[in-house]
Amino acid sequence: MADTKLLTDHNDIREWAAARAGQPALSDPTPGMAESEPILSFAFGQRAYQDTDEGADRPGGVQPVEWDEWFRLFEERRLALVVSRDVPGQREEFHEFVRRP
Repeated sequence: MADTKLLTDHNDIREWAAARAGQPALSDPTPGMAESEPILSFAFGQRAYQDTDEGADRPGGVQPVEWDEWFRLFEERRLALVVSRDVPGQREEFHEFVRRP
């Protein structure tokens, strides 16, 4: 795996997402998971601009949200974003949410 870094600064997270044509989104929890709240995620590339009217009600659906709402949940849940360090000529979309200590 590539070298990673931890992001908590809102501007750094926005810049990371923008460099990958990513938009803030919420995903439905997978059926059967203990987690019942929407899961923070990103919609990348064309998926960020697709019509989501019919997909929002199905399990695993991705719903774009405003950054303010996304960051509110990010802070409430005390999360950090782990991403790959940038390598010249590459834009990895790898990311993972972890709890802050």
